[in-house]
Amino acid sequence: MNQLGFLPNEYKSAIILSETDLENGFFEIIETVSGNVVFKSDIKENIGQYGNFNYTYKLEFSDLILEGKYFLKVEKEKSYSFSINKSIYNHLAPKLLDFFKIQRCGYTNPTGHEVCHIADATSIINTDGSKLDGAIDLTGGWHDAGDYVKFLNTTAYATYTLLFSYEFDKKKFGFDLNKNNIPDILEEAKIGLDWLHRCNFEKYKLISSVQDLRDHTVGWRMPENDSLTYDRPAFVGIGKNTAGLFTATMAIASRIWKEDMYYEEYSEKCLTAAENIYSVRNEIPDIDSSGCGMYIDNTYLGKLALGAIELYNTTKRPELLNEAVKYADSAGADYWWSWGNINTFAHYKIARHEPVFSGYILNNINHFLNSYNQKIFGEGAAYSWGTNNTLLGVTLHTILWQDLTGEDLFMKLGEVQRDFILGRNPWGKSFIYKTGKNFVKNLHHQILFLNKKKFEGGFAAGPIKREILDSYNLPFEKPDRLKKFQTDDAYYRDDRMDYVSNEPTITANATAIFVMGYYSSR
Repeated sequence: MNQLGFLPNEYKSAIILSETDLENGFFEIIETVSGNVVFKSDIKENIGQYGNFNYTYKLEFSDLILEGKYFLKVEKEKSYSFSINKSIYNHLAPKLLDFFKIQRCGYTNPTGHEVCHIADATSIINTDGSKLDGAIDLTGGWHDAGDYVKFLNTTAYATYTLLFSYEFDKKKFGFDLNKNNIPDILEEAKIGLDWLHRCNFEKYKLISSVQDLRDHTVGWRMPENDSLTYDRPAFVGIGKNTAGLFTATMAIASRIWKEDMYYEEYSEKCLTAAENIYSVRNEIPDIDSSGCGMYIDNTYLGKLALGAIELYNTTKRPELLNEAVKYADSAGADYWWSWGNINTFAHYKIARHEPVFSGYILNNINHFLNSYNQKIFGEGAAYSWGTNNTLLGVTLHTILWQDLTGEDLFMKLGEVQRDFILGRNPWGKSFIYKTGKNFVKNLHHQILFLNKKKFEGGFAAGPIKREILDSYNLPFEKPDRLKKFQTDDAYYRDDRMDYVSNEPTITANATAIFVMGYYSSR
């Protein structure tokens, strides 16, 4: 079950995997301090077999709305304690945001490591493989994941999502815990923005990434001790996909820095960059495939639609809305969520002007509901690389639908995905480090492993089909302590050598910040 707990008036449930028949029994919710039973209900029929367990039961207790701290009891077995209160999620978005400080590169005041990669980039590789003369300052930004590569595509996704979150609800996402009169989320977003500006090294050109896959071959090390510090090439590359996302990120930043930060010069810099890159959209390849071959999009339409609508929202030029509508209609519903499947961002923003575009979001939700209704744990999507980001993307859809329509028809679907992340899953694990009682402890992340101080906020990639994981022949460090709960369709290893299911990324953390921050009571 969700190890943190629940808001008073939302859906509340837990899943029991059992080797024995519990039907016709009952469960109790007990207040931790007094020991009083505050809720009691029958255990309903067996849902069916799950892996090694012949019996599965869903326990529902949404009628319990009294704020307090409780545990669930079935016969002699007790759950971890959990809370019901309005502020249970208030700390999560700041915790997830702190992870970005660990990911910082260069002279950006990182947490958990020293200034690093001060020579980025040591060479510039053109699209034809030749080296360009001269140097470009590509210091700064964020390392993508547990490695030390930096990508424009994922940096732009993370930066955009932070800015989207702030603009979506400035009260929930405008927290200023360091009390310097600047929202923390905007401080962190500017780390991404400044690096993206450096990537825009010529008026109509972009750097797509810094470093290649040799980064993965030199062993575990702190970033300031990277043996490749003075051998980190950058790759020139641009496509309609990255141009669209870059444009969207710069356009939304231009609005925020003008309207909220009163920083006209930086606002104009962002807007100019957005307009320059958007202006060459018809002269560049559909998809950027430069660099080391990672994070290559399948389509450009959704990201280009997002660029057009954000540029329209900033400039109010009518032709941009027309172009956004054209691209977004062609993109359609993508029935997924990941760093490369973000059509819903564009559809949501366009639906503010053309409500019919909410239909694409509804198409996605109905697809997720079909998966939800077929699965014991209610997952809204199949397991693949980055499952946890996808599941929180399902929640994101339900939030945006509710915001557009005022309807809360699908909030239960979203809450179940959130609960999956926080412990309502086959392994009983919270996938966010130091969140809940039984959380992931061995993330595939060099800094978190090598630095003796453990930092909060890392978010595991999540379970995957076993055949996919097995195909990588990972050299696991420890025996599988979760073996009893594994199935071929749902497999997860809490092992630091598992970069498939157990690596945190800036993209997944950005999605999680939006979702968990939405449930806060600020």
